[in-house]
Amino acid sequence: MTAQKGSAFLLKVGDGATPPAYRTVAGLRTTQMSINGDTVVVTHKESGGWRDLLSGAGVRSVSVSASGIFLGSAAEASIRANALAGLVDAYELSFEGGEKLRGRFLVQRLDYAGDFNGERNYSVVLESSGAVAPA
Repeated sequence: MTAQKGSAFLLKVGDGATPPAYRTVAGLRTTQMSINGDTVVVTHKESGGWRDLLSGAGVRSVSVSASGIFLGSAAEASIRANALAGLVDAYELSFEGGEKLRGRFLVQRLDYAGDFNGERNYSVVLESSGAVAPA
């Protein structure tokens, strides 16, 4: 197994069509994904003192956070529009090995920052709504 480049971990946003075409969100320097799952505990007297969990139960979600330099791309404008409208939209995570995850996400947070004599930066946090699956 070889190491994969962080620069090849891309966040893409759908164009609103059915099926969506995905556009890369440009200017990202960091991208992070977390897969979360709640557990359903089914421990009983015969568990021998060990916790038992129910496989396939509970609530699963995917969180994505990213930050980078604002370039004013169409994909960035889509994310801003989705954040302002509170819309759930189609997103894709693409990895160097060719794997892709697709799902619908809500922009939970969108921040812009800039310093005098420096570039404008932004960060975004997305939360999944529904299933996130390999494409």
